[in-house]
Amino acid sequence: MKWLILALLIAAGSATAASDMAPLTPIRFGILPIGSASESLEQWRLLLEELQKRLGHPVTTVSVSSYTGLSEAIGAQQVDIAFLSGTLAVEAVTHQHMQVFAQFVRSDGARGNIGMLVVRGDSPIHGLGDLLAKPGHWRYARSEHLSVTGYIVPEADVFAPRGLNSDTFFADVRVADHQGNLLSVVNGEVDVASSNNPDMDLFRRHFPSEAAQLNVIWRSPLIPSGVLVVREGLAAPLRRQLTDFILAYGKAPGEAGARERAQLARIPDLGGFAPENNHVLQPFVDMQYALLRQQAEHSQWVSLQAQQARLAQIERDYQRDTRELLPHPP
Repeated sequence: MKWLILALLIAAGSATAASDMAPLTPIRFGILPIGSASESLEQWRLLLEELQKRLGHPVTTVSVSSYTGLSEAIGAQQVDIAFLSGTLAVEAVTHQHMQVFAQFVRSDGARGNIGMLVVRGDSPIHGLGDLLAKPGHWRYARSEHLSVTGYIVPEADVFAPRGLNSDTFFADVRVADHQGNLLSVVNGEVDVASSNNPDMDLFRRHFPSEAAQLNVIWRSPLIPSGVLVVREGLAAPLRRQLTDFILAYGKAPGEAGARERAQLARIPDLGGFAPENNHVLQPFVDMQYALLRQQAEHSQWVSLQAQQARLAQIERDYQRDTRELLPHPP
């Protein structure tokens, strides 16, 4: 019996030692692409390497080439923390068990970006009047439906209030990333493209002579910046360490802070992170609500009842999402 007890104790000790030596599950960081997926990875690389070193915990990246791909990865619980634009963040918070903890702050201190419509400098389109005067004539390049500046803002501010839909207003519509869309304008493959100021800054950095050929014909009001979200199920101590590191990054005094700010600057026009919660996403819920209502009101319906049913569903979804953004009790 003594030998049996001793053997069990040795076995238990070995199992504990093996457990202690088991590799840590990596923190999975999802990156919304600015430029190409590989370029976005390089922009974040130094910050994430420092995060891994500081936490003593491995960090891996979930890099995708599309907004839809990142949303699907979050929905499949394959992401622990992510940089998202407003519409993606609303989906993540209301349906995918994520919580906002920080918002991007630009290098000039602003917490927002500006959407744009861009043409070639030699284009006959000099303003919105020229663009809107010729339905079915121009070629358009935009981003995915989940893109705030690449689709939702121009749709909500320019087209839908006039009873128009960009997918039917233009002679041709192509969907690509912001950088590719700007190149399409320069190359004369399209007449107008949606963009934003961070992507325009990145384009000027990479293609200065091509950028000089572009002209902005419309700018949106300031749109709240992208946010960082964290998975609700992440272990509380690790979640605290992770969020504390991010929120403090770039704020240290002296050389350490200067080095951190230089690494932040690798991500286009990023100056740091401000603490935030889910409620910062309310403007995006409002924007989507207004767009969907405008589209429903101006669309063709088989009956008035069908239109009213659609409007009622939009209202229910809006109320539900607004409730989801309210602070949760501890």
